[in-house]
Amino acid sequence: MLHKTRGIVFKATDYGESSVIVQIFTEKFGLQSYIVNGAKKPKAKIGRNMLQPLHLLDLVVYHKNTGSVQRISELKNAPLLQTIPYDVIKSCIAIFLNEVLYKAIKQQSAEENIFDFVFSAIEWLDHQNGNVANFHLLFLTRLTRYLGFYPDRSLIGNADYFDLKNGTFSKYKPDTVMYLSPPHTQNFSLLLQTNFETMDQLKFSNDERRYLIQKLMEYYELHIEGFGNIRSGDVLEEVLS
Repeated sequence: MLHKTRGIVFKATDYGESSVIVQIFTEKFGLQSYIVNGAKKPKAKIGRNMLQPLHLLDLVVYHKNTGSVQRISELKNAPLLQTIPYDVIKSCIAIFLNEVLYKAIKQQSAEENIFDFVFSAIEWLDHQNGNVANFHLLFLTRLTRYLGFYPDRSLIGNADYFDLKNGTFSKYKPDTVMYLSPPHTQNFSLLLQTNFETMDQLKFSNDERRYLIQKLMEYYELHIEGFGNIRSGDVLEEVLS
């Protein structure tokens, strides 16, 4: 049976001489694997270049509730990304966030709230002409709300520490090595209180930004089983330094 759905490309892997297996986070079915025959051929109807990380899609797909590899009837980039593929900073941010999302989202079922957030955030990044150096920090902080481990904000603005294991702010040093301390707790608090439109007002230094992303990755690793290391983080840090 054919279904229309929007999608976000997570990963494409070469399969055989000319085909590709692509993992797409879909609005209707969650994360699914699709085989695209002939994608590497010069005149392919669905070409490899249409399946780059975080590209946004309109799809018509065949779907079976078997967990097997599915097939695509129609695909188009919609909207077509205008700046992310060509801007070095945006491209590195997209590659980094794509790796995080691929490790964090495993559900083969509809996750419309997560999908809408990610889809809209990618569109926003693509349209943004200003400073986007804090985008990945804010994106990852907001994403925790949809993944189920958003920080408890009850003591925000009145705490010196943030406990990464329990996701709570505290006036006192936690009984764990996994925590944020001043001034990084205050910087994290600012992240939780801003939005994409005002994030350029956050004047973090390169070192502060680097520390925050390292701690955010620790936070994700603590709360997502099998999350592991994010290899593209070092490249992003270098580009933003």
